[in-house]
Parts: sequence; structure tokens; C-alpha cells
Amino acid sequence: MIINYTVPPNLPLPARTALHVVQTALKVHRSVAEKLLHDGAVSSRGRTLSQTHTKLDIGDEVEIDYAPQPTKLPKAKANLSARFEVVYDDEQIIVVNKPAGLLTVPTRKREPNTLQSQIRKWLERNQPGAKATCVHRLDRGVSGLLVFAKSYEVADKLREQFAARKPERKYTAIVRGVVSSDRGTFRSYLATDESLNRYSVSDPAAGELAITHYRVKERWHDASLLQMQLETGRRNQIRVHLADAGHPIIGDPRYQAELAEHPCWPLKRIALHAETLGLTHPETGEALQFSAPWPQEFRDFRRRVKKKV
Repeated sequence: MIINYTVPPNLPLPARTALHVVQTALKVHRSVAEKLLHDGAVSSRGRTLSQTHTKLDIGDEVEIDYAPQPTKLPKAKANLSARFEVVYDDEQIIVVNKPAGLLTVPTRKREPNTLQSQIRKWLERNQPGAKATCVHRLDRGVSGLLVFAKSYEVADKLREQFAARKPERKYTAIVRGVVSSDRGTFRSYLATDESLNRYSVSDPAAGELAITHYRVKERWHDASLLQMQLETGRRNQIRVHLADAGHPIIGDPRYQAELAEHPCWPLKRIALHAETLGLTHPETGEALQFSAPWPQEFRDFRRRVKKKV
């Protein structure tokens, strides 16, 4: 259920944090409001509010996806073909390799089997009392590295790193066509239509700045292997930029879907993999870097497409 709330004039400035506004709007305990914020269920002015201390203005419209008496969901069945791999784990964070086909977090449909729910169940079995709070996301059809925080405080620290563009995020993408330039940068402002599709605009006031760097690793007769590096982390950023360039990611069902089809990719997933993640440990300050090898689908495609030459 979507709750709409307007920040009233009688709410004093110290109480206009996202946390207090959610508590006021829903009349819920602090812990409930914190969970809604950290699960991405609160938004205002077209952006998700995930940090409890974010300040709001009088008159701001806040949208909260809240079910006070949620329907009991069936127990999630383990999907052996869509299980995560633990890459790193300590008292503050857990880094995992997400398989393609698995949602990072539930949508408004309240899907019971997501990466977040799987991690939480894994922690319940192995580290009772530990939490798993989402910090950033990958699209359902994309595989690769994600970091989850084990407390709201650590989640805030990690989100501040992402907001400051500090983490290193490199992706491997297989795209249609032969990319001519060895390297380059895509820069545009991303807006969202009514169907939640993203598209590039030139007006800074109409969208969010998105910057993607690329480097060609291999070229084949009708496809290219690219390494992508995010400078910003907007939703669908890599997918939109490559489609705009006429080289959509193979298997992408949303952006230039017909051109994205390839006879050597008979799969429903997207040929995009978050291969490298580098960040600063939120507690120790240590520089951490993780890598996840290519999925087998990428290796199979490379072998098939080389045989066609």
C-alpha cells in the first residue's frame, strides 16, 4: 500500500529528518521507520530516501510503500540455479556474488525469494542476530558483486561512499556490433518515463547525471567484449548508454531488445556482470577490492562466437 504524506508547516526543522517524517506519517516505532528507509520503501521528489538523517522541506511530498498488516507470504523455495556466493564476510559487511535471475530486493509485489532474503536466512543460520541491509543493487538479469551492511549505521557509511563516487565498480559487458573506438566515455542525464524505462536527455534539470567509461577488450565479427567502469551509479545506466550508442547489451529485453538478440546467446539473462568492486571498509578504513570471475554463460558465448568467424 502506498502512503502519501506532505511535510506540514508545523513540523520543526530538527524533526524534518526522513526518519522522523516516516514515524510521524505512519505512527510507527523508530525501528519500523528505519527498516522502511533502509529497504528503499521511501521516496521524495523522484529519489529514494535511504539515509535516516536526510533533511526534508515543508511541503515535500513523501511516498511510503508500507503494509501495516502484510499478507503472509509462502515460504521461499530454494532455487538451486539462483543461489548467491559469499565472497567476503566479517562483523560489519558481507560481499556476495549475485546470480542472474535473482532480484536484489523485493519490489512492490513483495517477492519472497530475493538476494536480500536469501542472505538474511543464511545469516540467521550462521550468525544469529546479524542483519543484511541493501546498499546498492543490480538488475535482476545482471550477475556480480554486491555489498550488504550488517547494521543501519554501517549501511549509511557505505551509502555515503557510493554517493561520493568512491567505490570502484567495473563490469564486463558483451554488446552487439563491433565497437570502433578502443575506449571512451558516455555522459548524459537519465530521466524515467511512466513505464520506469530510463532514457537520456541533454537538459541537466530533467534528469540525473550519468557517466560511464568503457574499454574494448575483444572484438568479434558481430559482437564486442567491453569493460565498463561506473563513475556514477544510476539505475540502468550502462544499459541505456550502450543502447544509445547503437551497441545494446546482448540479451537486454528492455533497451533496443530486437537488436540485442544474438544466435549464440539463447539465454534470458543480460550479458552484463559486475566483475570488480573496490571500497573502503566502513569501520577499519582498509582498502578492499573483490572480483568475481565471468559466469559460465560468458565463456560459452565467447567460444561459440569465435567458432563462427
